[in-house]
Amino acid sequence: MSLEATLARIELLSGRMAPPPIPAPASATPTATTGTATAPAAGATATPFATQLQTAIGAPPAGSGAGARALAAAQGEVGVAEAPPGSNDGPRIAQYRATVPGGPVGPWCAYFVSWAAQQAGTPLGEQGQGFAAVSQVWDWAQRSGRAIPATGRPQPGDLIVWGGRHIGMVESVGADGSVHTVEGNSSDQVARRTYGPDGGGATGYVRLG
Repeated sequence: MSLEATLARIELLSGRMAPPPIPAPASATPTATTGTATAPAAGATATPFATQLQTAIGAPPAGSGAGARALAAAQGEVGVAEAPPGSNDGPRIAQYRATVPGGPVGPWCAYFVSWAAQQAGTPLGEQGQGFAAVSQVWDWAQRSGRAIPATGRPQPGDLIVWGGRHIGMVESVGADGSVHTVEGNSSDQVARRTYGPDGGGATGYVRLG
């Protein structure tokens, strides 16, 4: 066999051994899926993940108003405790109490929410004086149109009131209606608590703004 014939034979065999061309991918067509995130169509606005999560669990977003700011201040105090335990006092608790001019050492849950509201730029009271007693907070809320009945749905940053006994702040509301709170003077400290849809027998709520 001549050299030319041999080269022609090699070229023919190489062509037969080459892999077939890969076809171009078909245009992607959006399909409905379950549990799988897909990119939004052109021109659509993506929903922030936090908003998707709040929608899923049924909790209203905290927003950016006075209530949200007060809640952020309260959340940063979780774990602050009396020193010594049972004294209704301590270095940090004295700062809460200082929010209310002339407030005596004693149960400090109302001092705590007065302090948080002051940090938010919306102090409690007609003159921003804050309150030492829970009953004073509720009376002011009723006078000022901020009181919400216990049958209403609270939102994060609302104050939650139990008669004249205790007061805290709503942190979130679960899909089942459970109310999650941050409270001062709860077992001698700032602590998180959870109640049923009735808020543990709450008298009502106070909307800060």
